[in-house]
Amino acid sequence: MNRQAQAAVLFLVGGAVLRASFTDLCLRYVKAGLRPLLIVAGIVLIAAAIATVWHELRRPRATPEHQPEREHDDQGGHAHHEPRISWLLVLPLVALILVAPPALGSYSAMRTGTALQAPLGFPTLPTGDPLRLTVVDYAGRAVYDHGRSLGGRRISVTGFITLDRSGAPYLTRMVLNCCAADAQPVKIGLSGQIPPILQPDTWLEVTGTYTTRQTRDPVNDGVIPFIDISRARVVPAPHNPYED
Repeated sequence: MNRQAQAAVLFLVGGAVLRASFTDLCLRYVKAGLRPLLIVAGIVLIAAAIATVWHELRRPRATPEHQPEREHDDQGGHAHHEPRISWLLVLPLVALILVAPPALGSYSAMRTGTALQAPLGFPTLPTGDPLRLTVVDYAGRAVYDHGRSLGGRRISVTGFITLDRSGAPYLTRMVLNCCAADAQPVKIGLSGQIPPILQPDTWLEVTGTYTTRQTRDPVNDGVIPFIDISRARVVPAPHNPYED
């Protein structure tokens, strides 16, 4: 792979990174807070490609008798080529452009224990009816604050459906620490007016109230709180399927 080809690959990779950064595609790979770093990385790659081309154009041309050969023979008469394995660098670029991986869903969630952890604190909740909370916020307050800040409030939570081996439904969101590779689920059990037919990976917005009922995740014995549903409706998947 010569310098011009290297510059072309750098430019294409940088352009693909910028394209993903300015759309929701990047949210399939990393948490939203890393978007600025992706933009910087894309700009750096494009700048490196331009600098490589500029350097090549300014470099003096070698005369034919002094031009280095790209192939040479060893003492046994065998020709040596530049390593072609470097062209494999193009494969991640093709994958990034042509293949948008689906967000992690129920298959991964039910094979991983709930990742609920004690929050640093419980900020004052806003007004509104119903009160809209993330799965992580509701679960954290239900388990570690024992629902004190949730009592008497109608709460709306959105997540995708997962079913355990017994068919019990959970409202789930995958939580990112950095990127999709370290995503772990947080689950909420459903009670009350549960829809009669629930399919895994269906996105559901539920409205209900706090209940003291809890269960244990069979994978890691983590605590799973419940919400008592009064209303539920199917919704489209959000632009960002993960929670931070």
